[in-house]
Amino acid sequence: MPLRVGYVREHFSTPLLQFQDADQDKTFTLVECPSGTGQLISRLTKDEIDVAIALTDPLISGIANGSTAYKLCGSYVSTPLNWAVITGKDTKFQNISDLKRTPIGISRLGSGSQTMAYVMALQQGWPTEDLKFQINNDIRGLIDSVNDGSTSAFMWEWFTTKPFVDAGEARFIGSVPTPWPSWLIAAHPSPDRAAPDALRSFIAGLSGYVRAFDSAANRAGPNLEVIKAKFGYPAEDIEAWLKTVAYPQDCLAIPSKVITDTLDVLEKAGVVKAPAGGFQLDHFVATDIVKLT
Repeated sequence: MPLRVGYVREHFSTPLLQFQDADQDKTFTLVECPSGTGQLISRLTKDEIDVAIALTDPLISGIANGSTAYKLCGSYVSTPLNWAVITGKDTKFQNISDLKRTPIGISRLGSGSQTMAYVMALQQGWPTEDLKFQINNDIRGLIDSVNDGSTSAFMWEWFTTKPFVDAGEARFIGSVPTPWPSWLIAAHPSPDRAAPDALRSFIAGLSGYVRAFDSAANRAGPNLEVIKAKFGYPAEDIEAWLKTVAYPQDCLAIPSKVITDTLDVLEKAGVVKAPAGGFQLDHFVATDIVKLT
């Protein structure tokens, strides 16, 4: 059976989509999860996907908070994600500081949009227990909520939301980059769901497309045309994004520092709580698949 790989159809997924186009043996199928990492984790739990390419922080916090639906098995994007803070087109909010004690829109519980709200609160010096959330499922629901007044703002990746801002549907009032590399790969721990050989083969194959995409030659022009064709973004937005993003040379390796640094920030933000004796890194990773560096 081909691996069922969950992903979010955004510009970050371009190397994955190129891999799929070349996968003549159909060793994997892609399952789109437009609501983001919260939906990806839910589908891993419900046996709807076997592998997820998802955001670092909710993946790590999920395991830290007791999820057994997946283990980390690879790296995908090695640079931070720039989370825009977005409000409605006609709201009173002008700065992040204006959002204190107001309801924040999120896609799902445990999503990146929620964990980054905690990071934003930590940076602003707000008590994290004061945060109030409203679940709005996807980008359309989030934009509607900031315009109907049910939420003050929400957080989503900058370039994904820029077309809505350019169209006058919403406004940027700030941004919060992640203090960690932004994307990891996770898989269900059962060999019946994600056989180790198939998983290693998939991630090794993905590494080749990631390295090609990240190469100087492809950055000089071909990447822009591919992203423009697949996503329809303006050339200037693609060029700006390409200057900010980098991918790992080996997707079958995770720097230990990624996990420890992420846990440190999430613990300070009140998203996770360390057990007695501290977190054990082996608890987070599929040690038969990925190497910690």
